[in-house]
Amino acid sequence: MPRGLRALYVLLLCLAALNYADRAVLSVAAPIIAAEFHISTVALGYFLSCFLWSYAACLILWGFAVDRLGPRATTAIGLTIWSLATVATGFCTTLPGLFASRLVMGAGEASWSPSTGRLIREWVPVTQRALSHMIVSTGSYAGPALGSMLFAWIASRYGWRPGFFVIGGLGALWLVAWAIWFHRPDGALVEQAEHEPDAAAPPRPAGGLGRLVRSTSMWALFFTQGTGVYTHYLFLTWLPSYLVATRHLTIMKTGLLAAVPYAATIVAGLLLAHFSDRLLRSRGAHTGERRRMVAAMLVLSAVVLATPFATSTWLVLALISISMTGAAVANALNASLLLDLLDSSKDAGKATGLLVTGGNVFGLLAPIVTGYVIAGTGSYGGAFAVAGGLLISGALVVLTMTRRPIITRAAGEPDYSPSAARQVY
Repeated sequence: MPRGLRALYVLLLCLAALNYADRAVLSVAAPIIAAEFHISTVALGYFLSCFLWSYAACLILWGFAVDRLGPRATTAIGLTIWSLATVATGFCTTLPGLFASRLVMGAGEASWSPSTGRLIREWVPVTQRALSHMIVSTGSYAGPALGSMLFAWIASRYGWRPGFFVIGGLGALWLVAWAIWFHRPDGALVEQAEHEPDAAAPPRPAGGLGRLVRSTSMWALFFTQGTGVYTHYLFLTWLPSYLVATRHLTIMKTGLLAAVPYAATIVAGLLLAHFSDRLLRSRGAHTGERRRMVAAMLVLSAVVLATPFATSTWLVLALISISMTGAAVANALNASLLLDLLDSSKDAGKATGLLVTGGNVFGLLAPIVTGYVIAGTGSYGGAFAVAGGLLISGALVVLTMTRRPIITRAAGEPDYSPSAARQVY
């Protein structure tokens, strides 16, 4: 692997870790904040999900920004916005102020996914995309794991407000590293032969969003991403409260145990993503084979249906770890499948923004639906049942509805995409 590409992976992994740590720490602080501000269970569900409202609303806008300005500038601007908003959360003294800070944070964080998608589509060989997505996604699990432990330690000694100051302040360190070390990976060729084999062909201009939304495969990927992200956000926002309510743990022990599934997901996820790339390499890069692995991972994640029947804390953590791993790998592979099916990297920012919008439309519903289910039933069983049903539906959709490439060229425009990419998958 070229040295520059390794540096890019490290930077993006750390960026994802910061992105998700800023999201996860509120779930650790949720029991304390709910008591301090007298927030009901249903209202807490809305509060835990509010950053996703602005996140989902801004993803496609950031996608256009990435395709026009490039990922370097948009990533730096987005990180600055969300880090300042995280710090501001610690200064809030009213519930509306807390909501506002989280909304601003979500708007800034929406820059991350389109930038990452554009970088991977342009610079990573197709037979390494699943692993590259999973390496980057590792940060989205390491961030909550490490962030939860750090925040729990700070909150247990100094209160919840200093925790937000520290977590938000870490973004400044990443910005310095991004400014110094970000550059084009050594030895990586934009639009390599396996991406755009006809080197003599003129560059294809970026297509419009309308061509993306007319693609059946795009909408199938949109829905599939949503089913995996729903489960991810169920755990991200409610896992600490679930452990407190059902296992009667302290905030410090909750922070430590909540990190276990994230740590397990990192190791298992990387291994499964590597296996997926090896499988794809043996069968051909543009055959659409990746969809079968996506479906298998979603079915694996549906083990969450067994969680209400677990009798011990460690069995609960084991089931959640398996489910979280399945959802994580499915999301990474689904993003890679999008790039496999997309006929031009010029539209990778918008396409990734649209895909992640699908994920987060479902993701923002997860905390809210869970709050209503708990308030209505008094238990978490129904919440896990909703997640399991969505996961199985996502597996069926990705198997049956992602068999054609996503063509973004204008009508009458010459087709410069690889001949294999023009086939029915």
